[in-house]
Amino acid sequence: MKRRPLPPASCSPEDPAALEPVAGRTQGPQAEADLAAFAKAVSHPIRVKILRLLSRKDAHQCSHIVDELPLAQSTVSEHLRILRSAGLIKANEKGPRVAYCIVPAALKRFKALLNGV
Repeated sequence: MKRRPLPPASCSPEDPAALEPVAGRTQGPQAEADLAAFAKAVSHPIRVKILRLLSRKDAHQCSHIVDELPLAQSTVSEHLRILRSAGLIKANEKGPRVAYCIVPAALKRFKALLNGV
């Protein structure tokens, strides 16, 4: 069942520094830990799908993501929590609705770490 449209929610504007790839080495213990955390976060097909959904729009509310997936709201919330914990997405919790957005710098760091393998 589709929900009625809600007022748009958006993530706060990106800090210009956040658009730059996260500095750091691509080798060594910290790089390995970072890569493992990112890999674990994207190891589930639903989390990959959520990232793809978020990449198509500026921001999504959890209810919008639930409408796109055949999952309960609580399950989607758990997947969002995992992606947030890894730093791949962020949430704008200002106001009554939470908007989720991709963190471009984190995806660039993930790509750099993969290229370093």
